[in-house]
Amino acid sequence: MRMGWIALAATLFLAPAALAQGTADETVHLTSREIGNYLRTYTQKPDKPTGVSTGRYTGSDTCQYANDGECDDPGLGTGACRQGTDYSDCWRLAEGVEDNSCRWANDGECDEPGFGTGACTQATDLADCGSVINLRFRNDSCETAFNGVCNEPEIGDGTCAARSDRADCFGRERPMGINDHYFGFDDRVFMDTSTFPWSVVGEVSFDSGGGCTATLIAENVIVTAAHCISDNTTIDARGVFRTGFDRRGGPEEARITGYLIDPEWNEQRFTATDEIDGTDWALLRLRRPLGRELGFVGVRALVESEGQRAARNFPLYQAGYSWDTGEHLSGNAGNCTMTRIYNDNTMAHDCDTTRGDSGSPFMIQDGEEYFIVATDSNFRSNPGGPMIYIAARSDRWADLVDDFAAGRIGNDGPRPRGPGKPPK
Repeated sequence: MRMGWIALAATLFLAPAALAQGTADETVHLTSREIGNYLRTYTQKPDKPTGVSTGRYTGSDTCQYANDGECDDPGLGTGACRQGTDYSDCWRLAEGVEDNSCRWANDGECDEPGFGTGACTQATDLADCGSVINLRFRNDSCETAFNGVCNEPEIGDGTCAARSDRADCFGRERPMGINDHYFGFDDRVFMDTSTFPWSVVGEVSFDSGGGCTATLIAENVIVTAAHCISDNTTIDARGVFRTGFDRRGGPEEARITGYLIDPEWNEQRFTATDEIDGTDWALLRLRRPLGRELGFVGVRALVESEGQRAARNFPLYQAGYSWDTGEHLSGNAGNCTMTRIYNDNTMAHDCDTTRGDSGSPFMIQDGEEYFIVATDSNFRSNPGGPMIYIAARSDRWADLVDDFAAGRIGNDGPRPRGPGKPPK
């Protein structure tokens, strides 16, 4: 399994202390930025889960992930702990006890880890999460997921592992309020990475850990999200890009040798506000010109060239290495659009995306050619409605690709340093 997905999934097993602040009578409404930060933070919560076990399930809290709100015992939960070492997080699931003992139960917002805010221990926010508890710890990582046939054991023909064929065995309906970015129905399909353009949509595995989706846009250039290479105000682009995983000869790969980011990129502002989302892009130069053999997609400043009204009418093609589809590239094949265009070089969309899709391309098709018009970035809060899912448009960097590919602009060398200099 590729390390980018593993590193990302590992961070999602953890819940933060900040969520536990407040009194029992308070209703806490988290912003999208807070939720995003918490999903990426490893901080053990100080609160112990409430409730009394019947004693049918026994164990200890000796696992390093104990008391983080998410069950990590194998079979019951994520499998990150040895059996019986995450007792406080798992006993409710083991004994079939679902209740509303969390202080934030009945506030209209699902607070379970994974598909909620993570403010509650699993099985303690039944009122708000009841409609999605059958999806708990399930994914679509099976080779035959999304084919319309349930292949899990006991409920299907057993050709898939347990809990790995979620959409086919439990349906594609997804409540609008959960943190996975589905718009009422999961329309994603697996993409064939042996065929263009999906053969040039790959994954960057960073030396520092984690990974993001990236796409070839020149013989030696890929594009991804700036937040993928930004860590605590330091830019670290060291890593390897791999793509074409289904090709007969196997995937191709190349190391990163340089990068270019927006001169206005600022990780602290990006994390704390919605003000500079349009700067969340990064061009990465490759040591090997993979695009010479594999080809590459074009780039188009769609809003600038076509206008907002016309841009919203283009069907979008999007795919990324999502957390819940294992090693498979999954996405949307022309069944979604830009829903709103903002003046900060961003757009809102209704493509079904989720954690792990950061940096993934939003493309349009023009004849036989494909053009990137945006890259996946983050989400914004929307009082009274579902989250708004944001991508950084290509308009801001489309005319920089040729100069960067030729080495005339950008940072030569991917080693850690402060934010990049503006283009010359």
